[in-house]
Amino acid sequence: MSKILRALTNAVGGLLAVLMASPAFAAWQLNMRPGVTEVSRRAYSLHMEVFLICVAIAVVVFGVIIYSVVKFRHSKGAVPDVTLLHSTKVEIVWTAVPIIILVAMAIPAADALIRLEDTRNAQLTIKVTGYQWKWEYEYLDQKVDFFSTLARDSNAARQKGSGIDVNTVPNYLLAVDKPLVVPVGKKVRILLTAGDVIHSWWVPAFGIKRDAIPGFVNETWFNADEVGIYRGQCAELCGRDHGFMPVVVEVKSQVDFDVWLKEQQGANAPAATGGASSPDSSGDAASAAASSAAAT
Repeated sequence: MSKILRALTNAVGGLLAVLMASPAFAAWQLNMRPGVTEVSRRAYSLHMEVFLICVAIAVVVFGVIIYSVVKFRHSKGAVPDVTLLHSTKVEIVWTAVPIIILVAMAIPAADALIRLEDTRNAQLTIKVTGYQWKWEYEYLDQKVDFFSTLARDSNAARQKGSGIDVNTVPNYLLAVDKPLVVPVGKKVRILLTAGDVIHSWWVPAFGIKRDAIPGFVNETWFNADEVGIYRGQCAELCGRDHGFMPVVVEVKSQVDFDVWLKEQQGANAPAATGGASSPDSSGDAASAAASSAAAT
């Protein structure tokens, strides 16, 4: 039996060594990312606080169990105590301690949720409308409106029988033709709705994921403090091509953002004042509702 156990141990150890040495394992990240916004960092901090509390609880509980099993095992001549039937002190302790722990975790969690919902004093408001299977971005005060769809190289590679090696496509299924562009260090308010079915706008680096629901306006916010490109996806099963509507946000410096904004305004100038046309008329009600919410 010991030989079999030793062989299994060696096999598992060898498999783990191979996996840890592989490029795939090198790309793994076994924890949450701190992200690049106040919300994401607060979520990460809260996650680590609760994790450490859970580790401490596990150490104490399993420590007591292991100590009791070893110290009072039958082979040592231990005799069960049949006289201890009830202890008021023990009842109070094992009721009060969990309550204290839960309250200690609930206070920072409630604070994080309140901060997440506080969209006041936004410096830029963008209406995001989800469609099958694309996103529409409308800068409500800047007269800029465009659609963002899966990048052509990713779309071509995903087709059955394309013969394209997806490993050669940069950011396969996570790239778009026109990303959402925002300035660094500015509070951006996002108004979310949908024109057909429920979608979900999710950018992990920002620590936000919010549903886009037809006929209803959700809102969230972020304030990215690092210039860069951040990628996400629709996180709600929304139909056949659900996996092919990525979210890409490019955070630029204020100067670069102003230049980009002027270029977009110039490109949109010949268009009708109503902005980009929606894929179908069902988006009209959602658009009106989001515009009304932006005014509040």
